[in-house]
Amino acid sequence: MSGGANFQVTVFEVTPVNDLITRFSFVRSDGGELPRFSGGAHTVVEMHDEGKRRLNPYSLMSDPADTRAYSISVRRDDAGRGGSLFMHRQVKPGMEMTISAPVNLFALDLRARKHLMIAGGIGITPFMAQIRQLSMMGGRFELHYAARSPDLAAYADTLLAAHPGRVRTYFDEQGQKIDLEALLDGQPLGTHLYVCGPKGLMNWVLETATQLGWPREAVHSEEFLAPPSGKPFEVRLAASNKSVTVDEHQSLLEAIEEAGVDAPYLCRGGACGQCETRVLEHEGTLIHNDHWLTEEQRASGERIMPCVSRFEGRTLVLDR
Repeated sequence: MSGGANFQVTVFEVTPVNDLITRFSFVRSDGGELPRFSGGAHTVVEMHDEGKRRLNPYSLMSDPADTRAYSISVRRDDAGRGGSLFMHRQVKPGMEMTISAPVNLFALDLRARKHLMIAGGIGITPFMAQIRQLSMMGGRFELHYAARSPDLAAYADTLLAAHPGRVRTYFDEQGQKIDLEALLDGQPLGTHLYVCGPKGLMNWVLETATQLGWPREAVHSEEFLAPPSGKPFEVRLAASNKSVTVDEHQSLLEAIEEAGVDAPYLCRGGACGQCETRVLEHEGTLIHNDHWLTEEQRASGERIMPCVSRFEGRTLVLDR
């Protein structure tokens, strides 16, 4: 994995959480300790699915100080590219897998006097580790957790019981909604805001925070985008002198790797900027799906994030 060090692990526990979410726990296959991580970190899980190699990032939700095991939770997506279905259908206790060392793109800012967390759906997972970290440190936090229904609010009962008065839940089917403006407007000086969840929720929170004058450095978000499908296309890799076909359900990054060309990455979800690649020539349309490049960079046609972005047209030449 170009994302850094990786480890052979053994699945020691597979636990259904609700109808959509399953928790997976791993230990090192050699019996050693896993690296410590900080709340908000993720690992990239490698899967071999009927000849296809998939690398998907998942937030670590276990105790950051526990080096014996890692845990992740995966939401099943029946309309996705297959990674979540592989995890739900094929991963069993005793199975050996490869995972990356932890990388944190959603770390707590420990200078904050208070941490205000807003989670939606499976976006609760990074907060599980962050809350464990803050609890150990005596940090001040408040969590607002929105889900479709109580049955789909993974870990809500655990959080409510462990942190009374600090956790509040909201359920769509009961017509409940966060009073966001009042919540954001009433925070003490020195509060930092963190949001993770569906795109609609994240956009709402981030736009509202901007409108209310929250400083950018006090607002933190994480969203791993799944590479979308699209029309197959050809790409020429100038530095490697190779031509590659990107299939309908394959990302540009995956096609580059399949051709034996190493490309850096940390998240594979359009968030970290590590796989940013220079476009040397293109005749057609670059379809930018990341949330890393600026609008000016996209308009220039000189950069692409191959983990999530695609192309439609006759000619694409990259500096790889």
